[in-house]
Amino acid sequence: MTDEIAYHYRQIIQLLGETPEREGLQDTPLRAAKAMQFLNAGYQQSLDDIVNNAVFESQTDEMVLVKDIELYSMCEHHLLPFIGKCHIAYLPNGKVLGLSKFARIVDMFARRMQIQENLTREIAEAVQDVTQARGVAVVIEARHLCMMMRGVEKQNSSMSSSVMLGDFRSNQATRQEFLMLVS
Repeated sequence: MTDEIAYHYRQIIQLLGETPEREGLQDTPLRAAKAMQFLNAGYQQSLDDIVNNAVFESQTDEMVLVKDIELYSMCEHHLLPFIGKCHIAYLPNGKVLGLSKFARIVDMFARRMQIQENLTREIAEAVQDVTQARGVAVVIEARHLCMMMRGVEKQNSSMSSSVMLGDFRSNQATRQEFLMLVS
């Protein structure tokens, strides 16, 4: 598959008016193909493989928050990156999730072509599915190169998206506590 993707990158380079044989571009189609495969590796991963049974019994019932998980994703509209951070909180219901699994879940969904709003929901629903928590909250703050490098070219813009499930949706105090902790 890498060779096929590289072929198409070569075609794109040529259609843009460049010479793919030029010294600086000779290996670019292959490098770009490998980069695109890496940036979209989430399609080859599953939630079960990522979590790998790292859900543990626990009496903890207070909010658990993991902040500032860096993320790099690809806008499905322009195939340009968006870069940011993700905050995840959950209210355990007899089970806790291994800490590194939050970052792995974020990476799995971020390494797919999509929009930030959907990414936020996918992460929240995955954590809910794995932990069966009483509630899950996810906030993503990101900067989109499709808005910074092209179109309106607004360099200082950022986007925030949130999804609240369970008690984070129904309990205003819980929701406020989470939002205060991530602001």
